[in-house]
Amino acid sequence: MQGGAVSAGRRGVLGVVGSAAGGVEALRTGLVEPAMDRGWQVAVTLTPTAGQWLRMSGEVERLEKLTGLPVRDEPRLPGEARPHPPVDCYVVAPASANMVAKLATGLMDNQALTQVGEAIGTLGLPVVVFPRVNAAHARHPSWQRHIDTLRAGGVHVVQGPDVWPLYEPREAPAGRTLPWSTVLDTVDEATR
Repeated sequence: MQGGAVSAGRRGVLGVVGSAAGGVEALRTGLVEPAMDRGWQVAVTLTPTAGQWLRMSGEVERLEKLTGLPVRDEPRLPGEARPHPPVDCYVVAPASANMVAKLATGLMDNQALTQVGEAIGTLGLPVVVFPRVNAAHARHPSWQRHIDTLRAGGVHVVQGPDVWPLYEPREAPAGRTLPWSTVLDTVDEATR
């Protein structure tokens, strides 16, 4: 693959948003490359911590070379041109428990949350979220309300024991791969 020009415009622009959760290190190979193979132009935005992690490993540079677009993890300055084209669908994967809670309550305190929070309120703009959480997160008394709130806002939440079995903290099998194909299949369904 040679950057965004290979698939630009065939399906539209997929805004990929990654947060600081396990699996974000495989964002390029697990989600971005397969999305481009499906015909999407991909624009990547990361939470500040995920941006820091992926810069340290060299993944930000690889993502930028692959997509032909800058990876965002900070807001642009007033008067600066928008670095990404308009997005046709957002996919948040992995979404940490913190990110899910903030999206559900309307908190938008970084670039990634601002983009997705605005998208949730935009008519006709699909949003897909994969919560990368454990059993303790899901038992929190607010968790189900967060999921219900997102769904009420039209968000396609990718979850369930067949998609991502929940384990107790630090008890999940090592090396679990995120359900990237299921996430992309949900994007396909959401954009039909």
